[in-house]
Amino acid sequence: MLFYSFFKTLIGKPVTIHLKNDVELSGTLLSVDQFLNLKITDLKVSDEARHPHLLALKTAFVRGSVVRAVEVPKGAVDCELLEDAARREAVRAVRAVELAKAGGRKPKAEEAKTAD
Repeated sequence: MLFYSFFKTLIGKPVTIHLKNDVELSGTLLSVDQFLNLKITDLKVSDEARHPHLLALKTAFVRGSVVRAVEVPKGAVDCELLEDAARREAVRAVRAVELAKAGGRKPKAEEAKTAD
């Protein structure tokens, strides 16, 4: 969910999407979903000679599984917000592991306190 939330903050900003088949698409991020599928508008292709068939497109839907990397403008990233969200996500993951190790039950010390 961290990446999904991050990409939602980039809606309306210019991005460059590098695909696994070495195509680079630039444009404005229009939407993103939980599978990290991206929709961009004002589409431009970096290598027009190699991909002339893409020149007619104005908008594209890019499946998340074919994306290699996404370039974002330097000023578009709020590093403090991203660091805080990553810390919260890590704490949630640690708590989930601890809960799973305990068999989904409260630790014995807490059970003893509630029995008194």
